[in-house]
Amino acid sequence: MERNGTKRPAGPGRRTPRVPAPAVPRAVPARENPLRRAVDRARKAWDRPLTAYYLILGGSSLITVLGLVMVYSASQITALRYSLPGAYFFRKQLLAAVIGGLLLFAASRMPVKLHRGLAYPILACSVAMMILVQIPGIGVAVNGNQNWIPLGGSFQIQPSEFGKLALVLWGADLLARKQEKRLLSQWKHLLVPLVPVAFLLLALIMIGGDMGTAIILTAVLFGLLWLAGAPTRLFAGVLSVAGAIGLYFITSSENRMARLACLGATDPGPQDQCWQALHGLYALASGGLFGSGLGASVEKWGQLPEAHTDFIFAVTGEELGLAGTLSVLALFAALGYAGIRVAGRTEDPFVRYAAGGVTTWITAQAMINMGAVLGLLPIAGVPLPLFSYGGSALLPTMFAVGLLIAFARDEPGARAALAMRQPRFGKKRAGKNRPVREPRRWNTMRRRASARSSGER
Repeated sequence: MERNGTKRPAGPGRRTPRVPAPAVPRAVPARENPLRRAVDRARKAWDRPLTAYYLILGGSSLITVLGLVMVYSASQITALRYSLPGAYFFRKQLLAAVIGGLLLFAASRMPVKLHRGLAYPILACSVAMMILVQIPGIGVAVNGNQNWIPLGGSFQIQPSEFGKLALVLWGADLLARKQEKRLLSQWKHLLVPLVPVAFLLLALIMIGGDMGTAIILTAVLFGLLWLAGAPTRLFAGVLSVAGAIGLYFITSSENRMARLACLGATDPGPQDQCWQALHGLYALASGGLFGSGLGASVEKWGQLPEAHTDFIFAVTGEELGLAGTLSVLALFAALGYAGIRVAGRTEDPFVRYAAGGVTTWITAQAMINMGAVLGLLPIAGVPLPLFSYGGSALLPTMFAVGLLIAFARDEPGARAALAMRQPRFGKKRAGKNRPVREPRRWNTMRRRASARSSGER
């Protein structure tokens, strides 16, 4: 009991009332921004060792498959105009794609030493074929350019396309050997014999009148010099000489001057010299956002010249719309990024120069082709890599993509990631009398220690 307002002390048989503790407010976890979470996941996936490998393999495959579809759609009217089956050009392109796929697989499985060993034979064969093109009775002129060799029937080969691959492999091997000997710091070893041999290839190409291929070859040369660390003055000097020579060849040809005058043209001009450039813009403008539908192009019905070769990007824009053209552009951007990543992460100088040269070749040719179709650049007459019709351009390009795949697989991180994978094919299935094996375990120190008894030493 309590008396006089005093509190009696609790005895042993009495329980003291429990005073509830004050409630502590719990910390509410902050909500993570879903956009930031997605960006972090994408960044982690982007930094994986096999990202470049998948981008090169997937991007090149999608470009080639979509190119086959568009070649079939864009070439039907041209084939029927020449009294040929509608799938005539598609069948030839499909055959070239199959052969190119075999070349891609072979190049992706070759070791780097074999790639370096092929540099000089490919260069010698390319120079010999480019010389044969200029011999009367052997070379054939197409659209005013004599740069084709007939192989029998309707098959022809363009040796200048293989000259790009030859310059990449030979130039990469040459610069790699000089870097190993620490000779690239001297400008003489940096230029000789790389620049003279490149100018020899350019001269053989320009004799046939193929200015577009010469521009691509010049871009490959500058890409190799930039990767080799050429000084600014030396780089500017070579660029000035190449620019002066290119300006001379442009001004000395009425056809090239007419193409240059079609930049920003709004009418066909005298003698319809801007007809192709103008109708290419018409095709892109009529496509809208999602296009008129696959096979529903109007410009390919005789209005747009070379609809399945140099201007296949315009037909793609008309049938697949802005979404289709942006998809093609994104695939080429992913392929270019993967090539730059392979060149930047390797320690092998040959791999760096070869990967950079192939990336320069494909991206420069794609930009020149798309720029001409969009009216931003003069029409150079170069196909869209892996996309346009033409087996002579497809075969060396797919071999070059195989080089990039081989280099991407050879990265230390990618090699380790591929080695850790279990084989999906060729596994033996467990039968009735065949014991089922347990899954393979990593032989780590922790598992071995746990398997021992306590008294084992």
